[in-house]
Amino acid sequence: MYNIKKPNWLKVSALDEGVYLNIKEVLDKYNLKTVCQSALCPNINKCWQEKSATFLLMGDTCTRNCRFCAVKKGKPNKLNNDEPFNIALAAKELGLEYVVLTCVDRDDLSDFGARHFYRAVKEIKNINNNIIVEILVPDFSLNEEYINILLNAKPDVVAHNLETVRKLSPYIRDKRANYDKSQEFLKLIKKLDSKIKTKTSLLVGLGESENEMLKTLEDIKKSNVDIVVIGQYLQPSSKQIKVKEFIDIQKFEQYKGLAKELGIKHIASSPLARSSYNAKALYANQSLNLNH
Repeated sequence: MYNIKKPNWLKVSALDEGVYLNIKEVLDKYNLKTVCQSALCPNINKCWQEKSATFLLMGDTCTRNCRFCAVKKGKPNKLNNDEPFNIALAAKELGLEYVVLTCVDRDDLSDFGARHFYRAVKEIKNINNNIIVEILVPDFSLNEEYINILLNAKPDVVAHNLETVRKLSPYIRDKRANYDKSQEFLKLIKKLDSKIKTKTSLLVGLGESENEMLKTLEDIKKSNVDIVVIGQYLQPSSKQIKVKEFIDIQKFEQYKGLAKELGIKHIASSPLARSSYNAKALYANQSLNLNH
């Protein structure tokens, strides 16, 4: 029997209007999108109040149709070649110290958007090399040429989300996504650059079992992932699949404990945790530990 009663933690604080208008003004000025808005992220209030945002590259229309995601689906527009430089300008104007770059899937592009990512990372680093840049990317069909393009830009973190356990992956992700392919992608990043920091995220409350979560964490450990984020799935709108269960806070702590027992040192596990949420703090924590 699933627990579908909405928990108290589901209530989030109202967004400060002044902060919202300031960030929106900058985004509109440079014609930029954020995943905070497009994916209806529950952490938009806190992140935007802290002047932290995850930029959405290559438009807001995805070529894939994952059943949990609120990003628009369809035929994307042509790439905006000014976008990489505009993101760098926006990051500078907003005084950001940690920038997350993600994207819609662009299966219509010959390189899946790898060169666009490269330019965005380089433009940010050229403006301020002290800015930490995390990229949250698709699997690029495991094409090493395209993946090396990403790595040559020298991002500080490469993230790729498994999203869920093996059994549920075919039901909630687009048919072109694949649990094993995602694990291979994470392994490949470390193979191509052993120094790069890798990250993945899981959503719970989709119908997964505790044993399935344990097996997934074991697979993640085998892929040498540095940072793992576990958060509660929340149905963004009536168009996405429904929540099967709201997971107890104690269960999130249990999953964190299981991950630590497996040797995964850097875990964020809480209901509202998302891949980009508290990314700066997670990076600082794991960097401090990895340097010892």
